[in-house]
Amino acid sequence: MLNIGDFAKHGRVSVRMLRHYDALGLLRPARVDPASGYRCYEAAQLARLNRVIALKDLGFTLHQVRAVLDEEVDTAELRGMLRLRRAELAAAMAADAERLARVEARLRTIESEGTMSTHDVVVKRVPAVRVAELTGVAAGYEPQDIGPVIGPLFDELCGRLAAAGIGHAGPSVARYEDTGDGDGSVLIRVAVPIPATVDPAGEHGFAVVDLPAVEEAATVVHRGSMDASLGATQALARFIDENGYRSTGYARELYLECPEEEADWVTEFQEPVVRG
Repeated sequence: MLNIGDFAKHGRVSVRMLRHYDALGLLRPARVDPASGYRCYEAAQLARLNRVIALKDLGFTLHQVRAVLDEEVDTAELRGMLRLRRAELAAAMAADAERLARVEARLRTIESEGTMSTHDVVVKRVPAVRVAELTGVAAGYEPQDIGPVIGPLFDELCGRLAAAGIGHAGPSVARYEDTGDGDGSVLIRVAVPIPATVDPAGEHGFAVVDLPAVEEAATVVHRGSMDASLGATQALARFIDENGYRSTGYARELYLECPEEEADWVTEFQEPVVRG
């Protein structure tokens, strides 16, 4: 018989962990002194301890380990548990590989530019939303073309929402796309989230549109006027290129904060992307 200290040394675990295994019913001592409470183990129990350690290293919880050792799961169930664990590990490895690629891209940027970018790009899911929408056309994508069109469009949309008695349900959104006329003109869609109960078929003086969810969008937050947003949009394009993504559509602009001073605006650019 081995006392708990010696058993712990042979098994390369702590005494505290052996007491925890005992409390869970995972590895009971062979004998407990009724007077002192000292635990003693048989050398043969090291085999069970080694199995506990091996299964823990595979990522199983202690409750799962106990079920496996006590043969409460059959071979098919154990195979399923191992396949699930394999999938979890593969997903974790893929996530780590993506992080490594982002770290390497950030290092390349710092080494080439000599500074740390203030524009951090995050890939996330953008949920679906129902919006009230108006459209207009600008001569091009330059700020001097967009500004005179988008501002009045938002003013008009807000006025029509107020007249209809419909309140905002979130930050305003702008989207852009080519008109297809071949002259470089841009179709501007300005939108305001509205309650999902608003009927799309109703006569409101504006379109009611359901913007679909974007499963993966590369996003970056810009602080300041839209005239000074080039650095943010360039950071977004560079991230997409350097991290193995490709754009699948036009970016959205989400206006998180729009105080009177444009220098204090906070805007999020959201560009749908996929891997490869």
